[in-house]
Amino acid sequence: MAIPSGSGTEVLKRASVDGVANSYNKILDGEANHIYTILSFVIFAHSTATVEITMLPSAGTRIWLFSDISIPSNNTFILNDKIVLTGTDEIEFKTATGSVDAVLSYIDQDWT
Repeated sequence: MAIPSGSGTEVLKRASVDGVANSYNKILDGEANHIYTILSFVIFAHSTATVEITMLPSAGTRIWLFSDISIPSNNTFILNDKIVLTGTDEIEFKTATGSVDAVLSYIDQDWT
């Protein structure tokens, strides 16, 4: 993506999933000419046992942001590190066990 030189929009957004269990789940699906700044990722484990999660951007080569983070039953994991994605980058996460709810807060800069 080229460096934007025109006008665009900048909007605070969120994405969420409810009751996700034991599979990869796309929580952010990027679009061309967009820049995404991830502000926070909150995951609540509502299983009866510890939940293990993995998170990665899935465009092109997969780069793991974290792997096998354990969240005890009825607890919350919060990632507050800022991450920047561009264009058609995506964010996926996977639970190895258990069920979770997740909320992703981000800034969407649209340069279309």
